[in-house]
Amino acid sequence: MITVLLFALPGLVAAALWAPFLAAARVRALFRALPPEGRLLPSYVAVALGLSVPYLVGLVVTLEFADPEGAGWSNGLVETALAGGILTGLVAPAVAVVGLPRVGVHWDPTGYGLDTWALLVAAGVWYAVVAAAPLFALAVVFALPGGY
Repeated sequence: MITVLLFALPGLVAAALWAPFLAAARVRALFRALPPEGRLLPSYVAVALGLSVPYLVGLVVTLEFADPEGAGWSNGLVETALAGGILTGLVAPAVAVVGLPRVGVHWDPTGYGLDTWALLVAAGVWYAVVAAAPLFALAVVFALPGGY
């Protein structure tokens, strides 16, 4: 149970800090269109947890396989934060705007225009900042002499 909580905690914290984007009707429409259809909160939490997975996988892979001597862990955490940022800041919005309508999930009543892209990229970048901050802090600690 504690392991599940430790893995869910980053996504839940990110979900809480990501919540201001729910003020936008388009964002609410997106989460209502996702399974379970019509239910905002379960979809929102599931997506927030899902977006945290690359960060968690990167953390585990770094701590398990990177050389702790020197800057191995520090570099791995920075690379994880950057890769996660690309996934949440660019790939996730592209999936929402391009991919979902192609598989029949139509959610933007305004037509998936530039405003929608800007909103989703801003939300993705904000999520990336929230998720990457602890990784960057750990990277700094691990980069210090005797940091671990």
